[in-house]
Parts: sequence; structure tokens; C-alpha cells
Amino acid sequence: MSQKLEFIEKASTPGANISALCREYDISRQTGHKWLRRFHEQGYVGLSEQSRRPVSSPLATGEDIVVGILELRDRHSTWGPDKIARVLERTLGELAPSRSTVSRVLQRLGKTRRRRTRVRVWGVEGRPRIEVKAPNELWTIDIKGWWRAQNGEKCEPLTVRDAFSRKVLAVTLLARTGAQQVRRVLLDVFEQHGLPAAMQCDNGPPFICVRARGGLTLLSAWLISLGIRLVRSRPGCPQDNGGHERMHRDLSELELRPARTRRAQQRACDRWMVDFNEVRPHDALGGKTPAEVYRDSNRRSLAPLVPSYPPEWKTRRVSRNGNVSVNDDTVFVSSALVGHIIGLRQEDALRWHAYFFGVDLGSLEIIPSLGDVYSSGPVSSLVSRVSPDPSTVNASEAGPEPRKKKTVTA
Repeated sequence: MSQKLEFIEKASTPGANISALCREYDISRQTGHKWLRRFHEQGYVGLSEQSRRPVSSPLATGEDIVVGILELRDRHSTWGPDKIARVLERTLGELAPSRSTVSRVLQRLGKTRRRRTRVRVWGVEGRPRIEVKAPNELWTIDIKGWWRAQNGEKCEPLTVRDAFSRKVLAVTLLARTGAQQVRRVLLDVFEQHGLPAAMQCDNGPPFICVRARGGLTLLSAWLISLGIRLVRSRPGCPQDNGGHERMHRDLSELELRPARTRRAQQRACDRWMVDFNEVRPHDALGGKTPAEVYRDSNRRSLAPLVPSYPPEWKTRRVSRNGNVSVNDDTVFVSSALVGHIIGLRQEDALRWHAYFFGVDLGSLEIIPSLGDVYSSGPVSSLVSRVSPDPSTVNASEAGPEPRKKKTVTA
């Protein structure tokens, strides 16, 4: 400022040589005349620093675009610049802002979050990801952790997802997560989208009972009878179903804004599904949405299949008590298999091996008895050799008390 004042004082004296003064103060003649003009028009105020920002910029981001960016960000708190830019490109075409422009707008308005660094745990390896090449080759299913609506109602989502297209096929809030409740949801999904070739689940109820024969429950036995292969994640390894867990993290944004009732929360889940499937682009799909990639399954029949076993095997239908009979004797198999047909492969004169479709149910052994106080002649006893000890099985899986002439060993 002092340099400008000295220049103005000298340049204002009569007969001053402006060109020589500009050389003396190491400024251009254009700058010198500009300072003089501002001084004559505005006085000393005109000598202060002026903004160099242009009056208008053809490259400035329009207000409507900024508003659109903010609306998408507020509606989808987990979306970053990439997804927002792709969604705007669909609606605005050539007028859509670039990814860098979206990022700059979010940063300027304080709408960015620092990416959390994930620490790799050495020595812990996940199961190799199951490669799928088309929709409906593999679905994943899980029950997400619950939260409460504003009125205190419990909201526990059952979620179903296609592994190839990433499309979420169901987000259904359940009051109870028993086998019958989950089955009703799956029936609706099957009727709408058809049946998958395989389904991946964790090792918890109602999908798996680790203490039952073959790990079967009423639900898993029903799914197998429909021709659906079950893929079990390793116990305590949620990373085996990492894509599904990642989807659950996105779904958690609803948990942060609980609705008034469970019914209202279900409507919010339905809207979230539409956004996830039809609006949000997915990086692994080349920017496409899951709905653009997914196609319904051609398998539509919900009739249970009849298992096919080798002709030399014996077949038995499990009774309503969970029992089967072999050589006029009975043994408890599983209450999960009531009404289903199992196959018995004879290993030798005393042992049979039981199967349900391709599921190994364990070994059954006929042990001749020396006699029985309740009969006049020799009798035989059927023993189940499976792990764990049947005495540790839940009451719902354990079946009726064996007759006194039978013993059950591990």
C-alpha cells in the first residue's frame, strides 16, 4: 500500500514522467495508469487490493446441480462422489458434473467423511469366494441385528440377496425369526423371482442346527427338498459372506433414523430396496444397477422333489415322530425330516449309513442282543453313531424316549 501511495504522490505532481516512474517502481505502464485511474475515481479506497475473481465463470457449477448433489448425499449418507456422479449422469446426461466436481462440492460444504482405515489381521484368511457367473446361481440369506422402532416394537430384518447381480430380493422385518416365519418370506420370494441353484447361510438358527443330524432344521430340510443346495459359512467367519455383510452396513442407515412403528419401518425398508436395486450404481457391475443385471429364475416349481437313491439302497419315510424302521426295529433320526424320504446304504450285516439327498446323516448299527426280559427270543437294537452324542441334542431334535430294549451310543 505504501508503494502505491508514493507512486500516486509522485505521479500527481505537474510534469511527472509516468513511464519513468513505472520503471522506478518496477511496474508496467498499464498498472501505473490503473492505479491513477482508481485514485481519481475512488480516492485512497481504490488503492486497496481488489478481488481477482471474474464477474462470471462459464465453468462454475450451477445452483441446481449443487442442490441435486446435496439432495442425493442427504438421502444416501453412505454414497460417495462416484455413485452421486453416476446417478446424475443418468438424469442430466452431458450436463452432469464430473466426479471431481461432485467431490469438490461435497468438500466445500463439509459433507465428506474420512475413509476409515481397515487393519488386516494376519493369519486370518477367508474362505475363497464362490464364483458365480449368472443370476440365481447363488443367493445369500441372513438375519441382520435388530433395532427398535420409536414405539418400542422390535425390527429384525430377514435379508435375501442374489450374489451375482447384488440385487436385494427381500428385506422383511420379523417379530420372530423361527423356521415358519422365514419359510413364509422365502415362499413369497420364490413365487416372485423363482428358485436359486444354491443358497448360502450362516451356522445359526433357523438355517442350521449344529447338534442335529447333518445340521438339518425344518427350514434347511425343506430347502434341500426343493433342490436348493445349501452352502454353509464357517462358524464365526462372517467374511465368508462378505458381500451380504457389506449390504447390511448400507442398510444400517435406516437404523439411525428409526420409524414410528414396525409397519412404517417396513415401508422405509421397501423404499431403501428400490434405491439400492434401481438407483444406486454398483462398481463391481461397471456402474450398472442390480436391477439392470438381475433376471428372474426359470425354476418356478415349489413342489418337493422325490430323492433318487441307488436301487440297492433301502428307502424309508420319516414318521411324524422322527423315526424310521429297519428290520422291524425303529430308531429316531430327526424331527426336521418328518415326512421326507431318506436312503439307507448297507455297509455290512450290522451297519447302515443314512442319507437325505446328498446330506450325510450318519451311521446306524444293528447290534444283536443276548436276550430281552420283555420278549421270548433274541431281539436287535438300532444304534445311531453320529457326532455329537444324541443326549446333547435339543429336545425338539431329540425325539421320543427309546424303548428299554435299545441303547444309544455315541
